[in-house]
Amino acid sequence: MGKKKRVRKTKKNNRKRVRISRSFLLPFILTLSVAVVVGLLALAAYQWVFEPARRVQSTMKPVKPSQTEQVPEDVPRQEEKAEDVQNKYQTELDDPEYMAQNNIYYKEAGEPGQVSLLFAGDILFDDHYAIMKYPLAGGGIEQGISPELIREMEGADVMMLNNEFPYSDRGAPLAGKQFTFRARPETVNYLQDMGVDIVSLANNHAYDYGEEALLDTLDILKEAGITAIGAGRNLEEARRPAYYIVDDIKVAFITATQIERLDNPDTRGATENAPGVFRCWDGENLLETIREAKENCDFVVVYVHWGTENEAALDWAQLKQAPEVIAAGADLVIGDHPHCLQPIGVIQGVPVIYSLGNFWFNSKTLDTGMVKAVIDKDGLVSYQFIPCLQSGCKTGLLDGEEKTRVLNYMRGISEGVQIDEDGYVTW
Repeated sequence: MGKKKRVRKTKKNNRKRVRISRSFLLPFILTLSVAVVVGLLALAAYQWVFEPARRVQSTMKPVKPSQTEQVPEDVPRQEEKAEDVQNKYQTELDDPEYMAQNNIYYKEAGEPGQVSLLFAGDILFDDHYAIMKYPLAGGGIEQGISPELIREMEGADVMMLNNEFPYSDRGAPLAGKQFTFRARPETVNYLQDMGVDIVSLANNHAYDYGEEALLDTLDILKEAGITAIGAGRNLEEARRPAYYIVDDIKVAFITATQIERLDNPDTRGATENAPGVFRCWDGENLLETIREAKENCDFVVVYVHWGTENEAALDWAQLKQAPEVIAAGADLVIGDHPHCLQPIGVIQGVPVIYSLGNFWFNSKTLDTGMVKAVIDKDGLVSYQFIPCLQSGCKTGLLDGEEKTRVLNYMRGISEGVQIDEDGYVTW
């Protein structure tokens, strides 16, 4: 009897232990399940909130502005990380003396992470020529260049054109030269009103009134806050590039002239000891300048004064020099001098517009245009030809059928590229 009791007692104790184990296990399982569910919900929430932003940033590619998708305001953007990364050119920016000595300038970007560069052709502010008809009557440069065109120029981060004359009250016209230009010093304000940042003096008219007028021009442009390249008090200054640092992207601007194609031209080339323009008829100095600039920046623009006047066809010297400047390191080539539009081409992936023609230069009715290039840290994002018309001493943007007409003309003379209805060029 006693033995049976002990057996029953043992079974009872076992059942008690089982009940105790089950009572402990159930809460444990419930707690673990809740923790797993909370963890999964947290992971899902993290992916829902943050991963789309990462995917947007990792898949964004340079496209035309009209194609860029809008990212929601609550999505973290790449530029928010900028404060954690020092500008790679900060050392230069912190040294004004170094920047002044090396022709370096700083501008804020209109669009974070990108730089918009705008280029136009020849301008003239000489009172003795018809182009000044409306500004001289009162009202300023907007009487000659349409307000919408000026807004386009002002909207660029860096705007450049060809300044085809000196600013001065001094000097005498070069003897025997058929056309000589000179503008009143105060007309330099027109450049400011147009939104111009940088001008080329590497042309065949910057020296029309001799050394005194050229030196005045350099001083007047500097005082007006306009960067002048392509001429100088000596060859070192004339060939020196200008650099613009915009949103941690450093762009070099270099300009030179082939014209006139003579050993002893009317437009004097700068020498080691004498003022003049930067000539590239013998192009080795230009190629050396490009190679040096390439080592000190992210993107190199070469603006060349070349070609045959009033001829849309390219001449042998353009065809020879364009590949050379690209092989030396040019990332974009802009041409002028022929007073008419010439083809858009591409060499080794680098776009070239051989001539932008007159921008605001005389009373003739001429098709003209601007080139807008947008770049980022990886290079060219977009390249756009913007059709314009010079007519009756005024220049303005084109739209509608006239815009289409000029774009069709550019398509007809340009090989190896495609130009869409908005002027964007691809290859």
